[in-house]
Amino acid sequence: MKRIGFLMLFAALLGAPGVAAQQRAGGAAELGELVAGLGVTARVLVIGAHPDDEDTRIIAWLARGRHVETAYLSLTRGDGGQNLIGNELGEALGVIRTEELLAARRIDGAHQYFTRAYDFGFSKNAEEAFRHWPHDSLMNDVVTVVRAFRPQVILSIFSGTPSDGHGQHQVSGLLAREAYDAAADTVKYPVAKFGPGWTVSKFYRSSFFSRGTATLCFNVGEFSPLRGESYAEMAALSRSQHKSQAMGQLTRKGVQDDCVRREAMRVTAAEDPKQEKSIFDGIDTTWARLRPLVTEAKARAALDSLPAAIAEARRSYNAFDPGASAQPLHRAAAFALLAHGDIVKGGARPAADLERTVVVALTRLMFAAQLADGLVVEATVPRDIVALGDSIPEAIAIYNRGRSTFSDVSVGTPQSERQPLYSDSARARSIIFRSSAHVITQPWWLAKPRVGDLFGVPIDGVAEDERQGLASETVNASAGTFTLEVNVPVLHRYADPVKGEINHPLAIAPAFSVTFPQEAEYAPANTAIDREIHVQLRSASTTSRSVKVTLQLPKGLTADSASRTVVLPSYGAQRSADFRIVGRLPKGEHRVAAVAESNGETFSIGYVPIEYDHIRPQRMYRMAAIRVQAVDIKLPPHVTVAYINGVGDNIAPALQQLGLNVTVLDPAKLPNTDLSKFSTIVVGTRAYESSPELVANNARLLDYVKKGGTMIVQYGQYEMQQPGMMPYPITLGRPADRVTDEDSPVSILKPNHPLMAGPNKIVPQDFEGWIQDRSLYMPRTFASEYVPLLSTHDPNEQPNEAAILVAPYGTGAYVYTTLAFFRQLPAGVPGAARIFVNLLGAKGAGQAAVVP
Repeated sequence: MKRIGFLMLFAALLGAPGVAAQQRAGGAAELGELVAGLGVTARVLVIGAHPDDEDTRIIAWLARGRHVETAYLSLTRGDGGQNLIGNELGEALGVIRTEELLAARRIDGAHQYFTRAYDFGFSKNAEEAFRHWPHDSLMNDVVTVVRAFRPQVILSIFSGTPSDGHGQHQVSGLLAREAYDAAADTVKYPVAKFGPGWTVSKFYRSSFFSRGTATLCFNVGEFSPLRGESYAEMAALSRSQHKSQAMGQLTRKGVQDDCVRREAMRVTAAEDPKQEKSIFDGIDTTWARLRPLVTEAKARAALDSLPAAIAEARRSYNAFDPGASAQPLHRAAAFALLAHGDIVKGGARPAADLERTVVVALTRLMFAAQLADGLVVEATVPRDIVALGDSIPEAIAIYNRGRSTFSDVSVGTPQSERQPLYSDSARARSIIFRSSAHVITQPWWLAKPRVGDLFGVPIDGVAEDERQGLASETVNASAGTFTLEVNVPVLHRYADPVKGEINHPLAIAPAFSVTFPQEAEYAPANTAIDREIHVQLRSASTTSRSVKVTLQLPKGLTADSASRTVVLPSYGAQRSADFRIVGRLPKGEHRVAAVAESNGETFSIGYVPIEYDHIRPQRMYRMAAIRVQAVDIKLPPHVTVAYINGVGDNIAPALQQLGLNVTVLDPAKLPNTDLSKFSTIVVGTRAYESSPELVANNARLLDYVKKGGTMIVQYGQYEMQQPGMMPYPITLGRPADRVTDEDSPVSILKPNHPLMAGPNKIVPQDFEGWIQDRSLYMPRTFASEYVPLLSTHDPNEQPNEAAILVAPYGTGAYVYTTLAFFRQLPAGVPGAARIFVNLLGAKGAGQAAVVP
C-alpha cells in the first residue's frame, strides 16, 4: 500500500470537510458519524445574503444526518447590522458575525463561504442593492464559489422577488439562480480565472416562508442516536451562535418538517416535483459516475476497489472498540489516494467532480483514521501573541490513546527526528516557533481597503473554515505502510478560574501596537480647544523597550510636548502616551496621527481586540490616526445629560467631545439615582428591547419628564407600541417604515420650532454626508400630542413625518427620534451632531408646542 503523506494540508487547500466541525466531538460518536458518511458523494450549496439567513435545520439535517457535503454561501459578513452584545459596528461587526457563522458551522458540520460584498445596510429592492454591488463583480464571486465547491444541488434561501423584503435578500435569490444557469459557461467565466466549469444538476428554493409552494418536505427533527439529539436540536444550537443578533433559540424535540421547492433541473427525475423522494432524485451519487473520468489503469483499479474498502470500514465500526476500524480505514485511504494521486502524478488534471469527491473522501478517511488510531496532537505556547520577526518556545505533545503502535513520529517534515510511539503512551518535543515566515494575524479580507462596497481582497474559492491563516504544526505518524498526517493550530492554553480551560490561537502582531481610543472625534469649530489625547500602546515584545511617540497635528493645534517616551516592560504590557493639545480648528475635517519609534523601527498601526466567549478572539487593525471633525456648533446653556446606552451605542463619547457634561447611567440603578440633577435624559437605540431593567424603571423616567425634565428616546422596534412605554401611543407598520438611502431628501416641517431654530439653525446641508441610513422603524401613525419636525422618504415612496416627534408631558418635553444617530455621531457627521445637540436643549412644555 502507498504511503500517505502531505494529505491533510493538501485536502484542506483543495476544499475538504470543516476541520473544526469534524474534530469537535471526538470519540466513538464522531468516528461513527464519519464512518457512516464514507462514500457519500453528494454536495449541496445553500445561498443567502447575511450570516443569520441560513436555514440551520436543513444544513444540520444534510451535513450531520445525511453526511452530505454541505456549505452555506453568505453574500455578506453582516457588517451593516446592529450589535446586541457590544458597540462594534461596520467592519468590526462583520468580523464578529463571521466568527459566529464559523461557530455555527462547527456545530452543524457544514462549510462556510463568503463573497466580497460589504453589507451596506438595509435596502428595499434589488435595484438599490445593485447600486452598491456591481452585478458582474458579485456574480463572479458566486461562480467562483460554485466552481470550487462543485455542488450537485443549489438551494436558495430567498425567492429573488420583492417578497423577500430586503433588497440584499432578493439579490442573493437572483444570483443563486444565475449561478445555476451560468456556472458551466467557460466562455463568460474562463477556466484560468474561475476554475473548471461546473454543471449544477438541480436548483431548489426554500419554502420556509411559503409552505404552500413546497414540493418536498423532510423531517429535520429526526433523532441521531450517535449524538443523542435531533438534527433540529443541533440546528437550534447552531442558530444560537448568532448572539450579536439575539438569535438564541430553544431546542425542540419531536417531528419538525422543513420544505423546499424545485425550480429547475438538468437530470431525469419525476416530472411532477411533488413526486420526488429526495433532492438527489435523478442524480448519480455513486462512485460509478467517476469511473469514466479515470483513464490510468492503476487509478481505475483503486477507484473500483474503494467502495468495497469503505464497506469494510463501515462493518468494522464498534463504538466500544474504535481501534477495530483503524486497519480498514488505512486500506480505504490508500485506495482513495491512488485513485486521485496517480492521475496528478501522471500530469493530467482530474475532472472537477473526481477531484472534489475523492479529496472529500480522503479527508474523511484521514480524520476517521486519526480517531480510530487514538492519535491526539497538541501544540501550545506560553502566550497568545508573538511579535512579527520574533520567536516563541513551543511544546508539541503527541498522545497515542489507541492500540496501534506508530513506528515513527516526526514533527514538521517527514525527514525530521523520528521516534516510535507505543499504545497508551505520549511523546513531547520542544521546538521554536519563528514568526519571520508569517504576516500579522488579522481578518484576511481586511488586509486591503474596500473598493466601494466590495472588499479589496479577491476571493479564491477556499472555504472560510478551511483557510490556513493560523499558525499551525504538522505531525507525521507511521503505522506500517500507513502515514497519518495531522495538522493542528498552535494554541495558548490556560485555565480561567471560572470558565475553565481557554484556548486562544497564537497570533502574530507588530512588536508595538499604536492606536487611539476612537477613529473619529468632534471639536467645536473656531473655538478654543484644550483636551488630552491618549495614544494607546500594546507590546508584543519579549523584552523591556522604550518607545518614543510623536504626534502629527493639523495646523491650528499644538501639543505640550513634541514627543513622549514610554517604557513597556515586556509582552502584554499596555501603556498610554498622553498629550495635551490646545488651539483652534476651522470648520471641516482634520487629521491627528501618531508614530511610535523603538530601536530604529517605526510603528503606525495598531489593533483593537474583539473578544467574546462564543467566538475565537480577533484583532482589528487600523492606522494610528483620528479624523477630527470641527463642527460649527453651539451648545444649549446649562445642559447636563444622563445617557442610558442602547444597542451598539457609542454616542455618549461624541457628546462629551463636543463639550457636554454627560453621565452614563446603569438602568438597574435608576431607582436609587437622583434624576433631578440632570436637565436631559437620553435613551439609546433599542435600549428597551435589550434592557429589562429599563422597561421596569420606565415609569420613573416618565415621571421625571412630568416634573419638568427633558427625555430623548432613540428608536426602538415593536416594543415601543406597548402601553406605558411612551407617554402617547404610536403604531408601526409591518414591515416598519424606514429610509435606507442616506441621501434621501429631508424636509424641515417647522423651521421656526425651537428645536430646529436653536441654538443651531438646522438647514438642508445638515443632512449631507450621512452614512447607511436616514431613519429606522419610523412610526406610521402617532398621537396628536406629538409634533413632527422632519419629513423624509426613500425614492418613489410616501413621505413619513415621524423622524423627530416632540410632545409636552406634564411640565416637561418628550422627544422620540428614529434618525440613525447611533451611526452618524460615532462617524463624525457634523449635521447629525448639530441636530442632536438641539434636541438636548428642549425644556418644558413650551418647547414642545407648535411653532409656526
